[in-house]
Amino acid sequence: MRTTVTLDEDVARLIKERMHRSRRGFKETLNDAIRNALGAKAPEAGRSPFVVKARSLGLRAGIDPAGFNKLADEVEADAFLEKHRR
Repeated sequence: MRTTVTLDEDVARLIKERMHRSRRGFKETLNDAIRNALGAKAPEAGRSPFVVKARSLGLRAGIDPAGFNKLADEVEADAFLEKHRR
């Protein structure tokens, strides 16, 4: 259905911000906003949801996790010394 509406300045700004964030057009953004406000669900686009299949990577052989704390301490000490030399 084609219709003409007059948007308040703040609403137009919100729509433009949402368009920019979602990288979608005015029509899609406005329809989604109205659907959300009225509590309706958007029609499915026929896409299956994106699923992340997680797996444990662990640490590589020869890497000591205790060494991470030592490295962090060294970096922090170097930063402290650099800051207080000036």
